[in-house]
Amino acid sequence: MPAYPQRRSWPFAGVAIAASLCLGACSSVGDSARGALSTVTPYKVEVVQGNFVSKEQVEQLKPGMTRQQAREILGTSLLTDVFHKDRWDYVFTIRRQGVEAQQRRLTLYFNGETLERFDGDPMPSEEEFVAQLDGRKRRGSVPVLEASDAQLMKFDPPKAKSGDSAPTPAPAPAPLPAAYPPLETAR
Repeated sequence: MPAYPQRRSWPFAGVAIAASLCLGACSSVGDSARGALSTVTPYKVEVVQGNFVSKEQVEQLKPGMTRQQAREILGTSLLTDVFHKDRWDYVFTIRRQGVEAQQRRLTLYFNGETLERFDGDPMPSEEEFVAQLDGRKRRGSVPVLEASDAQLMKFDPPKAKSGDSAPTPAPAPAPLPAAYPPLETAR
């Protein structure tokens, strides 16, 4: 065992020196990297909970309705309190990245089997709610989807000149068969 252990230590020493130099360089770059990373935000999952109740649904509610009629209009309530059997709470929350969390409530009060009254937050119409969910940015106005006569003239077929023979018409497509083969073979 003459000198092998000493020769093996040189590569390890080289790796240790390179690692310390890299760590020293990272600390000087760290400030600028932290600034760049602070602009990057992680993806946050959209969380939707509860029953969305629209303005149109609330307008259909009338005192004197049965529980079943109210359930057909609004669906099953999110909260049914054991201690308040004559009260249904419809709660809707949505949390989206970059948008303030929204929460809406509607409470129905029953007297036995009939709806006595209801109250809650003002509800958006279905159209307003969908417009709020659409996160795409609108850019400019919608272009006109009509072509002028001058633009259409560019696509007209060339007209025959006085000495040219008339263009030959395109061949007619082959007639369809009277019957098609079955899709599956008979068993």
